[in-house]
Amino acid sequence: MQPDLEKENKTGNNRPLGDSDDLWDDSSVIVNIGPTHPAMHGALRMVAKINGETIEKSYCEFGYTHRAKEKLGENRTFHQFVVYTDRLNYCSALINNVTYAMAVEKLMGIDIPPRCTWIRMMCCEMARVIDHLICIGINAVDLGAFSYFLYGFHQREEAYTLIEKLCGARLTTSYTRIGGLFADAPVGWEKEVKAWIIKTRSVIDEMDRLLTTNKIWCDRTRGVAVFDQAMCMKYSYSGPNARAAGIDLDLRRDQPCMFYKDVEFDVPIAKDGDVYSRYMIRLEEIRQSLNILSQCADKIAPGPIWSEDKRVRIPEKSVVFNTMEGLIHHFKFFMAGFDVPSGEVYTTFEAANGELGFYIVSKGAPRAHRMRIRGPSVYHFQGVGPMVQGEKIADAVAALGSINIIAGELDR
Repeated sequence: MQPDLEKENKTGNNRPLGDSDDLWDDSSVIVNIGPTHPAMHGALRMVAKINGETIEKSYCEFGYTHRAKEKLGENRTFHQFVVYTDRLNYCSALINNVTYAMAVEKLMGIDIPPRCTWIRMMCCEMARVIDHLICIGINAVDLGAFSYFLYGFHQREEAYTLIEKLCGARLTTSYTRIGGLFADAPVGWEKEVKAWIIKTRSVIDEMDRLLTTNKIWCDRTRGVAVFDQAMCMKYSYSGPNARAAGIDLDLRRDQPCMFYKDVEFDVPIAKDGDVYSRYMIRLEEIRQSLNILSQCADKIAPGPIWSEDKRVRIPEKSVVFNTMEGLIHHFKFFMAGFDVPSGEVYTTFEAANGELGFYIVSKGAPRAHRMRIRGPSVYHFQGVGPMVQGEKIADAVAALGSINIIAGELDR
């Protein structure tokens, strides 16, 4: 049968009757990446309009694992909410614990002992190292460099073992208490940390030699998913992602809390704002965190780990078991909680991925009247769409891994 030329398109391909010209002339395709996709780093979704392999336009969605943490903060006592902070950025739960405790302590006007402060600092920097090892390792895995991740995997597990000696948990720690800590560091813990630091420095140097100048890695990351300084400011980027674009801001240096003003460390800054820069910033920040850890281990001294403020001081077991007053205090503390003075407070800290903040409003009750959590991943995820516009699909995977989105911070 001879083809009907009136039904043939310009390229000579037959077209079904009734189809519009726009449908066949436009080669763009809408694809869903996620929410169940190994490259999504959680239950995230990216909807992309692609032309071949190029992303012409995209938008991102979250909310698939919403757990109402902020509302739970208004329905749990200040003490009970500590466990929920673990589930924000679960890669560095200790930082969440410390930041939340500092917020409530600021609202109550509580000062904590020096040893407690030094241990909290060590916990934060160890958590930062763990978080960065996960980020750069998984980012490499996403681009095919699987063996690179294994180099840092062992050191991360060793760090979890050190954390386990503090609180009995490895991932979701719940280590801090309002006014103190769950338990003191065991005897000799600081020496074990220093031994881990020496080994980790060696491993980081080896990881650096393995990947940083690797041609394939450089080709896949340099000039890819650029987010410049202006875009970082527009989307409220912070932490390593902002410093990779030349924004010289680190809350540990610029708004020092705890004893950060008493330790020496550098704040690495890059200027290109691409995947490679974000990788290099995190690699150097691991080294700086190890330096801070070493100084903390040298400066820490024996002493109490609890504030003696009776409002928050959990009574010792010997007092609970042997005195009526101690038993009543223990029962009231855990069942009813402690009253926090009326007022509001916003406390921020330089978390592993950027500015982590807790905004708490109290009306004099044992529960927060209002709670708002500023998780850096919320702002970083908003920028993924413009970041990957004009890039290839494979580069979108590299971009998402480089900004280290944690679903627990998104779906609060």
